Amino acid sequence: MSGETAAPRIRLLERDQVTPEVANVYDALLKARGVVPNMFKTLAHTPALALATAGYLKALLSDGALPGFYKELIAMRLSVLLSSEYAVKAHALSARQKGATEAQLAAVRADFESGPFTASEKLGFRAAERLHRSAAEITDAFFAELKRHFTDPQIIELIATAAAFELFPRFVDALRIPLTPAPDG
Repeated sequence: MSGETAAPRIRLLERDQVTPEVANVYDALLKARGVVPNMFKTLAHTPALALATAGYLKALLSDGALPGFYKELIAMRLSVLLSSEYAVKAHALSARQKGATEAQLAAVRADFESGPFTASEKLGFRAAERLHRSAAEITDAFFAELKRHFTDPQIIELIATAAAFELFPRFVDALRIPLTPAPDG
């Protein structure tokens, strides 16, 4: 889990300590989320990586072929499976801001199969869990089932989201990035 008790391994950089380009990322995050996530305050030590990550996550988690709130819930589910408190809380906040209900958030934390999701949404969560265990679990038969429920762009977004959130929870936890405080208001 992200260390609330353990000291962060990398110092968090505030807006006045970063390049102008990264400061623009901070401003955009503050406007969109009400807070600059501590992950970005860590990534700011490597401006090119901070900028690339911000661009990638914006494209990945915005409304696209799949709704942004659903992709945040997929990210949250992977974070639950990886036991990343930081990432669970971050994606719960983003999912809520994008329209997810408290019942959906609770189901993603526990048992999405009995949660308030469509059959297709549940299938997407199953795909994410299979990918978490091994990409080999996305068998031809399972992929055929995905194709019956999702378009090609939706499948790409689903798999890209699940794959990305194998990375980010591990990144924040390995560096002991502290939980981001809730936004004001």
